[in-house]
Amino acid sequence: MAALPEEPAEVAAVKPDPEAGTPPQPPAAPPAASTAPAAPPAAAEGEAAGSGGEAAPPPPKPAAPGPAASPAALDRQTLVAVLQFLRRSNLRESEEILRREARLLGDDLGAAALSPAGAGLLVAAGGDADAAGGGEALLGRVTAAAAIAVGGSVATVASSSPGVAAVAAVPPGKVGGGVVVEDQPDVSAVLSAYNQQGDPTLYEEYYSGLKHFIECSLDCHRAELSQLFYPLFVHMYLELVYNQHESEAKSFFERFHGDQECYYQDDLRVLSSLTKKEHMKGNETMLDFRTSKFVLRISRDSYQLLKRHLQEKQNNQIWNIVQEHLYIDIFDGMPRSKQQIDAMVGSLAGEAKREANKAKVFFGLLKEPEFDVPLDDEDEEGENEEGKPKKKKPKKDSVGSKSKKQDPNAPPQNRIPLPELKDSDKLDKIMNMKEAARRVRLGPDCLPSICFYTFLNAYQGLTAVDITDDSSMIVGGFADSTVRVWSVTPKKLRSVKTAADLSLIDKESDDVLERIMDEKTASELKILYGHSGPVYGTSFSPDRNYLLSCSEDGTVRLWSLQTFTCLVGYKGHNYPVWDTQFSPYGYYFVSGGHDRVARLWATDHYQPLRIFAGHLADVTCTRFHPNSNYIATGSADRTVRLWDVLNGNCVRIFTGHKGPIHSLAFSPNGRFLATGATDGRVLLWDIGHGLMVGELKGHTDTIYALRFSRDGEILASGSMDNTVRLWDAVKAFEDLETDDFTTATGHINLPENSQDLLLGTYMTKSTPVVHLHFTRRNLLLAAGAYSSQ
Repeated sequence: MAALPEEPAEVAAVKPDPEAGTPPQPPAAPPAASTAPAAPPAAAEGEAAGSGGEAAPPPPKPAAPGPAASPAALDRQTLVAVLQFLRRSNLRESEEILRREARLLGDDLGAAALSPAGAGLLVAAGGDADAAGGGEALLGRVTAAAAIAVGGSVATVASSSPGVAAVAAVPPGKVGGGVVVEDQPDVSAVLSAYNQQGDPTLYEEYYSGLKHFIECSLDCHRAELSQLFYPLFVHMYLELVYNQHESEAKSFFERFHGDQECYYQDDLRVLSSLTKKEHMKGNETMLDFRTSKFVLRISRDSYQLLKRHLQEKQNNQIWNIVQEHLYIDIFDGMPRSKQQIDAMVGSLAGEAKREANKAKVFFGLLKEPEFDVPLDDEDEEGENEEGKPKKKKPKKDSVGSKSKKQDPNAPPQNRIPLPELKDSDKLDKIMNMKEAARRVRLGPDCLPSICFYTFLNAYQGLTAVDITDDSSMIVGGFADSTVRVWSVTPKKLRSVKTAADLSLIDKESDDVLERIMDEKTASELKILYGHSGPVYGTSFSPDRNYLLSCSEDGTVRLWSLQTFTCLVGYKGHNYPVWDTQFSPYGYYFVSGGHDRVARLWATDHYQPLRIFAGHLADVTCTRFHPNSNYIATGSADRTVRLWDVLNGNCVRIFTGHKGPIHSLAFSPNGRFLATGATDGRVLLWDIGHGLMVGELKGHTDTIYALRFSRDGEILASGSMDNTVRLWDAVKAFEDLETDDFTTATGHINLPENSQDLLLGTYMTKSTPVVHLHFTRRNLLLAAGAYSSQ
C-alpha cells in the first residue's frame, strides 16, 4: 500500500496555522517556522479586519519620491523624520533604540533636521505634527516602527495622502538604503513591542475610563465591547512590567484583576507571577499571548462606537494595543447577545476567526467494500437469500455507510492511501454485519444497559483505558509504567509458540492459526513492560492484532497482541505524550503531547508523516474522523482543532470551552463532533458549517469519556463526578440553524435548558468514569478505578 508522502519532521511536515499568529514550536520544529518576524502594524485606520471581517487590505504604497532626490537620501530623510517625531512625542527610549540600531549620531540628527527636505518629509508624513488627529494616527505607526527595528525588520513611514501614514515593510537586517540592523533573538523581537509606553501613572486612569464608557454604553453594545477588558488588561500589565514600573503594575493588577471573567482565573494566576522584566523572557504564557493576536468578533456598529470614543479621548495607549495585539473580526448586522458571546469565548487566544472555519470539509463516510455475507446457521427461512440484503441495509445505514451510493459529502476514495482489506478483516466485517442485524435500536424509550468495569486496588494509578471494537479485551495504562491487558470473555489470552515448536506444525492444516497458539501461556491477564514513566494513552488496532501506548517518557510503543511484546518505540515527542489513537482503518495513528503538537504516524515508518502545529498549549486528546481523512485534537488552550491528514492544514477551530479539553467523539455519520472539558460541559459541533450547535450541562467535574451509540442516537458522557449521563443526540441535532447569516456572524441560539436532552444519569459508588464503549449490539461498557476518597 502506498503511504502518505512522508514529510521530514524538520522541513515540510510542520504546518503553522496562520490564524494563530506564529505558534510556539517544539524543540524539533524547523527554525523557519519559529523565527518569523513580528507582524507589521495594522492599517492606518486601525481596523484589524475589513468589511465583514475580511482581512485588512494591504497598506497604500508610499508616495513616489521627487525626481531630484536619490533613494539613499530619501531613506535617510525618512529615518530622520521618524526620529524627529519620536523626539517631539517625548518617546526617548524608542528614539534611542532606533538611532542606535541605525548608527545615526545625535549631531547628524540635528543637522538633518535643519534641512528643508527633512522638515518637509516630516510634515508630509503626518500633516501637522501637533494636530491631534494626524499626530495620533502616526504615533502608533512610528513607535511600532521603532519597536520592530529591534526585532529584525523595520517599517518606513511615508505619505500616500495628507494625515495618513502608510507602512512599507523592509526586509530584516536593512533600513532603507542599506543601514544595517543586527537581527535579535525571537524573544527580544516579541518583547520589544512593549517599548512603546505612555505615562505609567495614567494606565489605571486609561483602563478605568474605558471600563466606565463600556459599562455606560447601550446594552446591545456593552456585551460585545466587554470582550476588550481581558486582553487590554493583560497587555497593559505586561507593558508596565516590561518597562520596569513594578509598583504601578502591582497596583494595576490588584485593582482590575477581579473584574475579569471567572474562566480566565488560571491564566491570571500565571500572569500574577510575572512581576519583573526578567520573568517575561522565555515565559511560555507571555509569548503565547504576544505571538498570537487575541481575536474578538464585534459588530461594525460596536466597533465604530469604540473607535470614536478612543479618538475623542485621545487615548493612544489603548488604541495602540487594539491595533498591535488584537484582531477585531468585524461583521455587519445586529450585535450578539451576552449569552451568544459567552458560549463562544474562553480560549487562550479569543474566538476563532471566521475565515478559519470556511474551508470545505469532506465529513461524509467512505463507501464500504461489497462482499457476500454467508448465511447464518440459525436462519431457517427459505427466502433468506432475498432477505439478507434487506437485513444488511439497515445495518449499513446505521453505521452511516452506503453500499451502492457514494455519500456526496464523502472524500474521494483514494484521497489518502488506506490499507487493503485482508481476509481476516473481511471475516470481521461479516461478523460485524451479523451482530448489527441483532442490534438494539436505542432511543428515549429504549435506553442501553450499562456494564461497568471497576479496577480495584489501582490506588489512583489507572491513567488510561481502551476496549477492543468487538469488546473482547480491555487494556489499562498505569502510573507505574505498565500496560495491562485483560480478556473479558471466557477465551483466555495466549501467545504464539516458540520457533522450535512452530517448526513441528503442519502449515497446510485448516486450523493452523489455532495450532500456533501456546496453551501453556494462556491467562486472563498479560502485563507489558517497556515504558519508563506513567502510561497516559492506549489504543487497540481495529484488527485487534496490535496495541498502542504512550507515556510520560516521550515515546509511543506498538505492541503485538500475538506475542505480547513491544515491536517498535516511536520517538518524536520531546515531552510527555498525553494521548494516542489508531485510525479506524488501522495503519495510521496519531499522538499528541506536552510539546503542543500532534503527530501523524504510520506503523511502518519510524518518523512522523505529518506534524500538526498551531495549539498554544498541550495537546491533551486526539481522535480520528470515521473516514480517516481528518484528525481532531483537544488542547489545554481550550480550543479544538480539526486537521486535514492529506496536507496537514487546520480546517476548523472550535472555541467555547472554559477549561482544557479532555474528550472527543465523532458521530457515526461523521457530521458532528462532541467535546468534553474540565468545565463540565459537553459541546456539540456541526463540522460542515463550523458551528457550535449544542451545549449539554449537568456534569459537575471534568468529562473524560464521550461515546456515541453505534446508530448515533444516544450520546454517553462519563465524568470525574462518578456519573454516566445519556443524552438524546437525535433531538440535539434536529432543526439546526445553519443558514448563511448564522454561519457568517456566529449568532447561534442554543436551547436554554439542556435537561430536555438528558435521558438518564447513572451514579457509581465512588468510581470516576474514564472510558465508555458501545458494543456492536449497543450495550454500553464503562470503566474506571475505584477511589476510596
